[in-house]
Amino acid sequence: MIHAYAAQEPGGPLEPFEYDPGELDAAAVEIEVDYCGICHSDLSMLDNEWGMTSYPFVAGHEVVGRIAQVGSHVTTLAVGDRVGLGWHAGYCNVCASCHSGDQNLCATATGTIVGRHGGFADKVRAEENSVLKLPEGIDLESAGPLFCGGITVFNPLVQYGIRPTDKVAVIGIGGLGHIALQFLNAWGCEVTAFTSSERKKTEALNLGAHHTVSSRSEDEIAAVAGTFDLILSTVNVKLDWNLYLQTLKPKGRLHFVGATLEPLDVGVFSLIISQRSISGSPVGSPATIAAMLDFANRHAVQPVIEKFKFDQVNEAIEHLRSGNAKYRIVLER
Repeated sequence: MIHAYAAQEPGGPLEPFEYDPGELDAAAVEIEVDYCGICHSDLSMLDNEWGMTSYPFVAGHEVVGRIAQVGSHVTTLAVGDRVGLGWHAGYCNVCASCHSGDQNLCATATGTIVGRHGGFADKVRAEENSVLKLPEGIDLESAGPLFCGGITVFNPLVQYGIRPTDKVAVIGIGGLGHIALQFLNAWGCEVTAFTSSERKKTEALNLGAHHTVSSRSEDEIAAVAGTFDLILSTVNVKLDWNLYLQTLKPKGRLHFVGATLEPLDVGVFSLIISQRSISGSPVGSPATIAAMLDFANRHAVQPVIEKFKFDQVNEAIEHLRSGNAKYRIVLER
């Protein structure tokens, strides 16, 4: 039996829950969970904001633990390996995206917490090719958020060939943004943080930003017109996107990794005249996640975390809802 914490209804409290996972699939592994991050996506799924949650619902897709069992066809992982598991727990392995190394774009990929039980538990299962070994020496306590928040902000650097000479801005210095600042600084970029919080300006500079701009000041934003090769938006609120587009260089890109639910209101002329682009991306492929883990380990990129015990999961959820988390929350065994 697997012992977990599950909600029985949208927004409901997480209560002790156990289930029988059955026989382990030949291509799957079972992970003993030592740590599990809590992501804003867990909240969205808990509340059924996206209309695809099934109950009882066990959240948790930023898992760090040890391999407890391996299926009969598993060849790359062994019992005792330190591993991590992120948003995806399996891929179809036969579509064009999977064949081209873009498994994260697989239309039928299995979500770790979509239609199955996640990592707010003592154990969780996933297919071999979605589980990554952790580099020797990486900080285990803070590694979990790299498997969702970390790869979400790292993936665009790889996908769009961001260079060390590029000037990059990050909108929102929170759970995603504070990791993005660290990655971009280590990548060699000149980094600017857009933030609405005076308090976070100093924190942003300490995390790797070279400059800060108040997102509440149209004058400050206008003063950096034509500056950036890339802007990463990590927020989930509507902003004046036309104002931010003006801060891009010709051929610059406004890229969304924060799940803004409201439609974008954008003047096309600004895109056409300077050949600017708007794009978005999800988490990365297993290969990109592996590269991210090595890069993070080499450059000491670590999510800033607050820890709660697994039996404090409801307190942790409420702390995340409050907006006061700094900056990622991790459950520990």
